[in-house]
Amino acid sequence: MSNEFQQTPIAPATLGSQPGPHTLRGQETNLHAHATEQTFNLTMLGQHITITATPAAYTFNYGDGTTRGPTTSPGAPLPENRIGEQTQTSHAYTTTGHHTITLTTHFNGHYTVNNGPTLPIADQGHITSAPLNLTVWRAITRNYAENCITNPQGTGC
Repeated sequence: MSNEFQQTPIAPATLGSQPGPHTLRGQETNLHAHATEQTFNLTMLGQHITITATPAAYTFNYGDGTTRGPTTSPGAPLPENRIGEQTQTSHAYTTTGHHTITLTTHFNGHYTVNNGPTLPIADQGHITSAPLNLTVWRAITRNYAENCITNPQGTGC
């Protein structure tokens, strides 16, 4: 049954980032996955087989040589006023540039034959989501003492 499970067309998780598609170097970028349990019906040797794939763990590859997982946490979107907070699946990039983030969702499976007892499938299904492209920028802050109202030609005005 493990071979059939590996060939089942399990839909990959969706991958999201906050902020995105741009973020800042040194700031937390929240990544999150959304995967669902999926059921497949098929016939083998005249028998009705039901296979169920349940998301069990996630491996995040942040595209800069850093990975997290497998972890049971898929992460979650943050409310807009909390974007930038550290989460279980967030990452702070140390370099600027373009990064391709990938996610592998590890699905556990079980099956029934002719609506009989539920039996586990020994191997997990490892399904990779479409990559997510992220650009990491740097921010520069400068403070000036000029009063631009009285001196519109001053430095920083």
